[in-house]
Amino acid sequence: MRIDFLTLFPDMCEAVMSASIIGRARKKGAVEIHCHQIRDFAYDKHNRVDDAPFGGGMGMLLMAEPIALCIDDLIEKLGEKPHLIYMSPQGQTLTQQRVRELAEYPNLALLCGHYEGIDERIIDRYVDEEISIGDYVVTGGELPALVLADSVCRMIDGVLSSEECFREESHFHSLLEYPQYTRPAVWRGMKIPEELVTGHHENVRKWRRKQSLIRTALKRPDLLEAAELTEDDRKFLSDLREKSENTEKETDSAQD
Repeated sequence: MRIDFLTLFPDMCEAVMSASIIGRARKKGAVEIHCHQIRDFAYDKHNRVDDAPFGGGMGMLLMAEPIALCIDDLIEKLGEKPHLIYMSPQGQTLTQQRVRELAEYPNLALLCGHYEGIDERIIDRYVDEEISIGDYVVTGGELPALVLADSVCRMIDGVLSSEECFREESHFHSLLEYPQYTRPAVWRGMKIPEELVTGHHENVRKWRRKQSLIRTALKRPDLLEAAELTEDDRKFLSDLREKSENTEKETDSAQD
């Protein structure tokens, strides 16, 4: 897979995508990352890429032409138009399911806005989709683009040591991940669950599944609607809800 960043801060993107797991994946050719400086396509002597918005208002907008020239140059180099994503607080919220889908594209281009955003005509002409990483605003599109790129790269063959590294994680199957522990088995008087030290793989699997169900039910019950649940899972969740309701009733009775 190839990912291109279109940005005013290519060094920022390059630094993050050259470190740790993604950096190692790039060195061995599992993923290809390129960062493009939009300012290189400015057409005045001051390399200006922003201007005041029509109609007035606070802040500045990135102008259409430098971005368009940057995109056109990328299309010419690739020989085709990549799937172009504009990182925007107005976009659809990024989910693990969308990450899995994006990982199927051979090439993604991530357009990073700045200031008050970009000229709308760029969105109309070039952008395939807008994506947000949450209902909040940051100072530029670089951090959201890096989040998206990192999450997508992890799905690519050869980036992680095996599929198991991400298949058991939170959100992959619409469930939150189970608790995890490492040595020592007793830390400051706190012991790890007995199921994890028995060496019985099936008991460990069952414990982890139940813990994922418990965590999801308590922290993100909305995720359960999309989760693939077995009959045993449904019975466990039903018993869990019944137990919780009984506990609440006992608490209310005690308070009365």
